[in-house]
Amino acid sequence: MVEYKVFVFKESAFSSLVFGSAIVNEKKLEKALNELANQGWVVKSMQREQHRTGLFFSREAFLFILERKI
Repeated sequence: MVEYKVFVFKESAFSSLVFGSAIVNEKKLEKALNELANQGWVVKSMQREQHRTGLFFSREAFLFILERKI
């Protein structure tokens, strides 16, 4: 049997508002993915999305579909 999970990793809204657009912190993303991998999750798919925050700002997010056998 297989179990699926959707994991969304977003950059902080504060950095988007202060800097206009910021880069996702790779260390935080790496730590989060390693924690999920230790729980048995495997990344099956990933998509990058750009969301508008306010009138002039955008916010980047990564959507992961994870799978593990139960």
